[in-house]
Amino acid sequence: MRIVHYPHPALRHRSQPVRCVDKQLHLQIGEMKELMYKAKGLGLAAPQVALPFQLLVMNVTGDAGKPECEEVFLNPGIVERKGSVEDEEGCLSFPGLYQKIRRAKTLKVQAYNLKGELVEKAVSDLEARAWQHEIDHLNGVLFIDNMGPIARLASRGSVKSFEREFRKAQEKGDFPADVEIEKILAALEGQT
Repeated sequence: MRIVHYPHPALRHRSQPVRCVDKQLHLQIGEMKELMYKAKGLGLAAPQVALPFQLLVMNVTGDAGKPECEEVFLNPGIVERKGSVEDEEGCLSFPGLYQKIRRAKTLKVQAYNLKGELVEKAVSDLEARAWQHEIDHLNGVLFIDNMGPIARLASRGSVKSFEREFRKAQEKGDFPADVEIEKILAALEGQT
């Protein structure tokens, strides 16, 4: 398992709900947490590791030494949004690219935990930003889609560079062709 970079097709693939919590899912969650910390992230959504599931891991402290702050959410959704704030945002699938993104300041969110219990919580500021960012991933929406026109223009060179690097990796055989990746994602969906 690895974090995939733009324009890997999994990043635009709409995730399917998780229907079964099994040993395989627990193993994938463990790997996702390790990757999130290794990349110094605050959250990681399943599509970022080429899994087409509505699953995210999060620790808004970014500190692996604070496992009590780790959270795992299945089939999450935003119930309510309030306010608006613009702040700098990055993404583990776009390493090194940061831009100002406008997001809701506070949210009410719902998701299932690993016990299958519905969890509802109110979040604000950085945690609200992380929730919005990760839920966007589950819907195939990337933070570059939320950039304003100036930020989008300023990021154009970086985005093109990510595209070139991914195509080179495909040519070298590091990744299959996009059509094959879509087939793999569809096969994985049948396992949820």
